[in-house]
Amino acid sequence: MSDLKTAGAEQICRELAQAFHGTLGWKWDRRFETVLAEFGVEAKDDIRATLNRFLGNLWDSSSVGNAPGGVRAIDDRLGGLWPGQMLFTSDAQQESLVFCCWWPWGDGKSISIRVGLSNQQLSDAEHAQVMAGFKTWFGV
Repeated sequence: MSDLKTAGAEQICRELAQAFHGTLGWKWDRRFETVLAEFGVEAKDDIRATLNRFLGNLWDSSSVGNAPGGVRAIDDRLGGLWPGQMLFTSDAQQESLVFCCWWPWGDGKSISIRVGLSNQQLSDAEHAQVMAGFKTWFGV
């Protein structure tokens, strides 16, 4: 995809996918239009460090209400953050946001993350094209 609206987001996604290559296995989450990976809590520090490197903004249930509109829209799309959940985002001032929601499981042993793209300026056709590319970046 060469569209300037999403070029920065594509680079972040490709680098993020490469950083997790061999560590996480991705599958498609149709419900949220994201890629999904699950891992044990013993890997949480390494996974979080990688996310922080690529998605430098962090929101939780107490801070997301004060986030920029694009971040709040992602939070709404995902059903709202609960205590213990986090939302990592790329630069919230850009049209295209890369995000990752961090959802610990109730068993205290596993965490799932969902990585996605958000750009409210895309037409339905553009969105479909971007999502097709997005899936290939993560190998799903």
